[in-house]
Amino acid sequence: MELNAQYWDKRYVEKTWGWDIGYPSPPLIDYASLYDTDARILIPGCGHAYEGEWLWKKGYSNLILMDMSETAKSNFLARVPDFPADQFLIGDFFKHEGEYDVILEQTFYCALNPDMRDDYANHMLNLLRPGGRLAGVLFDFPLTEKGPPFGGSAEEYQARFEGKFQIIKIQPCYNSIEPRAGKEFFFEVKKPD
Repeated sequence: MELNAQYWDKRYVEKTWGWDIGYPSPPLIDYASLYDTDARILIPGCGHAYEGEWLWKKGYSNLILMDMSETAKSNFLARVPDFPADQFLIGDFFKHEGEYDVILEQTFYCALNPDMRDDYANHMLNLLRPGGRLAGVLFDFPLTEKGPPFGGSAEEYQARFEGKFQIIKIQPCYNSIEPRAGKEFFFEVKKPD
């Protein structure tokens, strides 16, 4: 199975989106709200981007949303018509260029084929300004070939990010939504200054 734009758009067209909780993820908005509203923020693999909607309505204007699904973008813009359409990008994350203060992770890492995870870490490093942070939630269940999501462990995440980033935390997520309680880590890593 190729996890390409057609695959993801089909999931949105068919409304087979088990990862979509229908509202902003508490761990992400709690974390993002620590930043000033002028922070440059990227949310890759944003889907319906409830976190993006929340941030936008709170005055975060330097916000870039990114996904592979045109349907996800259309659904978002129908819900948030005052959001600038050119700030919701459709395309390949690994070809995206920019410089961000914060990149928020919500289900994107665990939706990638595991053999792309080193590329993910390297590209995140390229997209962050010196001192910038990558943070969010990562699943805590054994790596599987039956994804997405593909799962992962604290040990894998630690090994993936150490040496590239300063690891601030990888710990059980205390404010997960009920169905994911005990199945998520909250992590925060920092690009060296």
